[in-house]
Amino acid sequence: MTAELPTTLQYTAEHEWVDDASPATIGITSVAADALGDIVFLELPAVGSTVEQGAVIGEIESTKSVSELFSPVSGTVSEVNQAAVDDPSVVNADPFGAGWLLRVDVTSTGPVMTAEEYRALNP
Repeated sequence: MTAELPTTLQYTAEHEWVDDASPATIGITSVAADALGDIVFLELPAVGSTVEQGAVIGEIESTKSVSELFSPVSGTVSEVNQAAVDDPSVVNADPFGAGWLLRVDVTSTGPVMTAEEYRALNP
């Protein structure tokens, strides 16, 4: 792994992370950002949209590929990181900080794992 995984976050098998704040912040892991390469485009749901845990909520495009983003939670989108939409390279530079993707008022959380469990699946 190229970057430490924050132990305060929870992770999905699809390489998204979520915190336990209210609203919850969602992003992609450094594993995903590294695998994608240079991220050039983000398509994220609009504020006010309802997202469902496990469902596709957008796309992330890099110079290598286009990947779907999956929601680790169900709820209503309360904020989108416009700075990351305007300059997607921030997701590569700081996936656990300034490169967050969206915030959701959570009604339920799907299957998530600890940093240790995620690390075990992605050595």
